[in-house]
Amino acid sequence: MSDETDKTTHFGYETVPEAEKAGRVRGVFSSVASKYDIMNDVMSGGIHRLWKDAMMDWLAPRPGQKLLDVAGGTGDISFRFLKRAGSGHATVLDLTEPMLVEGRKRAEAAQMQDSLDWVVGDAMALPFEDNSFDVYTISFGIRNVTRPEYALAEAYRVLKPGGRLMVLEFSQLPNPALQRAYDLYSFNVIPRLGQVIANDRDSYQYLVESIRNFPDQETFLAMVRAAGFEQAKYRNLTMGVACLHSGWKL
Repeated sequence: MSDETDKTTHFGYETVPEAEKAGRVRGVFSSVASKYDIMNDVMSGGIHRLWKDAMMDWLAPRPGQKLLDVAGGTGDISFRFLKRAGSGHATVLDLTEPMLVEGRKRAEAAQMQDSLDWVVGDAMALPFEDNSFDVYTISFGIRNVTRPEYALAEAYRVLKPGGRLMVLEFSQLPNPALQRAYDLYSFNVIPRLGQVIANDRDSYQYLVESIRNFPDQETFLAMVRAAGFEQAKYRNLTMGVACLHSGWKL
């Protein structure tokens, strides 16, 4: 019988011991933190902003709600949530402290400081009590978690009954020709942009590879349901380049 320490996972296209993945992911995001927001705009042509707005449209934040934004990085989702809700509280949790440091520098962070917490933590072992939050979001982060099913179980645990899960993640295009064209762009252009803008080709090579390793829409939907979420659904964005998954703790 194999020992837990023998278990492996993927880090991009590389196979690594599970125990190493979190440290490697932390290294990637520590390296790119200062250029992360700029790279998001350049890589997506600004479309990531529309995806995040679509997330808020479906989420429909309400006044007074408590949000936990996991892998929240520089605060994009939390800022949007608080603006839409009008009042409430957001906790930005990220494995990588330099990402949170960059987030605190943003003008929105100063404007909303009374409604924001910034916490270093692991999606697979959240430092919060059961039934603590009304909403749990994770955007472009769950594919970097060593065991996404553990992150979903933790999301279920910390949400209040009636709470909402929403996951925004890169996904798969249903049209093979479009997928091939997207792959050509991803593998040939994005690492080069990473080198020019962030002086870090390897991190963006990993990020592209991690997208290809992530389950497709239906497979991930089954994982959301397996974690206990009900009324689970998804919506493709930009033909499936990205996808929103939603579920409720009922």
